[in-house]
Amino acid sequence: MKVTLLMPVLNERESMEVIMPQIDRSWVHQILIADGGSTDGTIEYCKEHGYEHFVQKIPGIRQAYNEALPLITGDAIITFSPDGNCIPNDIPPLIKMFEDGKYDMVIASRYFDGAKSEDDDFITTIGNWIFTTSCNLMFGYKYTDCMVIYRIYWKQMIYDLELDKDKWYSTFEKLYCTRLSWEPMLSARAAKRKYKIGEMLGFEPARIAGVRKLQIIRWGLGYYSQFIRDWLFWK
Repeated sequence: MKVTLLMPVLNERESMEVIMPQIDRSWVHQILIADGGSTDGTIEYCKEHGYEHFVQKIPGIRQAYNEALPLITGDAIITFSPDGNCIPNDIPPLIKMFEDGKYDMVIASRYFDGAKSEDDDFITTIGNWIFTTSCNLMFGYKYTDCMVIYRIYWKQMIYDLELDKDKWYSTFEKLYCTRLSWEPMLSARAAKRKYKIGEMLGFEPARIAGVRKLQIIRWGLGYYSQFIRDWLFWK
């Protein structure tokens, strides 16, 4: 099995200088960095250290994923944020759990078995609980963290669940004036399709530098609207 480590970045040079040396390139088949238009030297860092990368034509995490699809050579994908929130040493156990063959997706959960997030505040903690509880009730699974980026899954799931189709996002993106990622919909649709899903402890440290790029109200409305639509209509 070939694994691609996919990293969406935007002005993350300071964090990458700390995180990237902790990643053993032999752990995965491919490391691919999708840059959202950095101006802080992130692209130069990728060039200096020989990381495969590209600059997005359209901003947004989902757009980074879509533009990366033709470049991904792995059978499975790990989505990873090099801002410090994802622990590099969790990559091998994440792959090992996935390679055992019991699961189609494994999530490094921030709330599993005593894990916690140092990046959360009161609002995001409550928000994650609401979304995860709603996802479980609507789609019949028992996630502890349905929102997190840090996970591994088969590349083919993207096409089977139509995560790459703009039609599933465009209405709510226009309505709420935002850009959505595909992790919440991936969690919901994978549960609805009865994929085999596992979770492991995924402690989340605080980000190393910069600021969080959250749009709490807009993203919250967008993702909850997707949940309701898929619960009622998506087959």
